[in-house]
Amino acid sequence: MAKCEVCSKATTFGNNRSHALNATSRTWKPNVRKIKIIDNGTPKSINICTRCLRSNKVTRAI
Repeated sequence: MAKCEVCSKATTFGNNRSHALNATSRTWKPNVRKIKIIDNGTPKSINICTRCLRSNKVTRAI
């Protein structure tokens, strides 16, 4: 899975726990989108999580 190039958020791993405390592997994936941004006046395409996108950490190219 892709990782956010701004905040480095990536997939984390853990366990599902049932009432009987059985452990089953699971993953949490970040909500990552591929968008075009303006970087030093040049448009480029990066993977960015929606939290960074919403908080305006990059300038989006239209």
